[in-house]
Amino acid sequence: MLRAVPAITRDPLAYLDGIVARYGDVVAFPMPRGAVLLVNDPAGARRVLQDNPRNYSKRTIQYGALAAVTGQGLLTSDLDDWRAHRRIVQPAFHHEAVAGFADRAVAAGEQLRAAWDAVPAGAPDADALVMRAMLGLVGRTLFSADLDAEAGRIVTAVDAALRVLVRRARSPVPASWPTPSRLRLDRAVRVIDEAVAAVLAARRSGAGGPGGGGADVLGLLLAAADADRLTPAQVRDELVTLVIAGYETVASALIWTLSLLADRPDVQDALAAEFAAVLPAGRAPHAGDLAGLRLTRAVVDEALRLYPPAWVITRRAVADDVVAGVALPAGTLVILSPWLLHRRPDDWPDPLRFDPARFLSADGRPAVPRGAYLPFGLGPRLCIGRDAALLEATLVLATLLRDRRVQRPPGGTPPSAQALVTLRPRPDLPLTLTLTPAPR
Repeated sequence: MLRAVPAITRDPLAYLDGIVARYGDVVAFPMPRGAVLLVNDPAGARRVLQDNPRNYSKRTIQYGALAAVTGQGLLTSDLDDWRAHRRIVQPAFHHEAVAGFADRAVAAGEQLRAAWDAVPAGAPDADALVMRAMLGLVGRTLFSADLDAEAGRIVTAVDAALRVLVRRARSPVPASWPTPSRLRLDRAVRVIDEAVAAVLAARRSGAGGPGGGGADVLGLLLAAADADRLTPAQVRDELVTLVIAGYETVASALIWTLSLLADRPDVQDALAAEFAAVLPAGRAPHAGDLAGLRLTRAVVDEALRLYPPAWVITRRAVADDVVAGVALPAGTLVILSPWLLHRRPDDWPDPLRFDPARFLSADGRPAVPRGAYLPFGLGPRLCIGRDAALLEATLVLATLLRDRRVQRPPGGTPPSAQALVTLRPRPDLPLTLTLTPAPR
């Protein structure tokens, strides 16, 4: 394992691919402080995340490092705290509430089109444009707050903080030491905290009165704080968690979707036909169009298969268990990787091919192998914002491309995936949007 450290640090995705190719789908790592098991088996993933989830905690290095930014929010908290906080914010993610996000998603798509058009010349970095637009969308849907003015600063701070976390997780230096990276992390967290404090102050002083009011996430959190169900620190942690998880997930899905489409004009032709049928005269979509945008949604689903934002999931066994035929003692660290699971040839024929048809069927229900597709997790810890993220990504994509095509600049090549907290393109993602002629 000591010899493997440079390879893990350099490219963890390639390292995981190589480990599975060499040793198979269940791999035990020789670690000095307890058992570590990589499980690349759909039934094993279901056992850990869905069938026996109470036996697996988030007391791992991955979530401990993330908590340095998010605190003990929904993403990092465990058991009773997680369950209590999820009940508080769940109403903001019910089906009716999520449907209400549609108009704001379309507005974000229009904003993204305008930002693309405003670039004077050349091919802008799609990663930067999409990240900023999706942060604005998260602010409006979850907090009824306008984060556009601070979007650049917040995106930069979040990106800096998450990059530091990744480096810290791969470094033997104690996280508490006052290293340059620790100082960068502290500065980034201060920027995020200032933005969150401004959102809280604006809501408290607004028309909603002292409790903030409203059925969005922020209103629910403030109402819980007023009822002494949450402390101010817990409100902060949930807000930071939802800002980061909300915009990073949707932005990542869109970034990789656009990159994949740039190399598949045939899929863009099929999308153009769908848009012509569902969005006559190139009009903007609305919530009622979602049922007709089946291919658009399948394109997003397939991009999430190839480039799942959460590329690795870790859990620690609380008690002994058996996973994928292997006896696990209590304390075992279990590693699951959607990056690997989504590319298993046994479950996904020609797994590296971008093929949205995998998610289309006559009855509208894709034949997805159980436990082999988990871009938003699985079981009771399934991402609370999954339905919102899929609705937003589908409508933003339809709004952006309803009369345009995405292309790489001359000589451009697909970026490689950089395994940070989420999968990001490396080095960047220059893309152009070209207006398509109206049909005659």
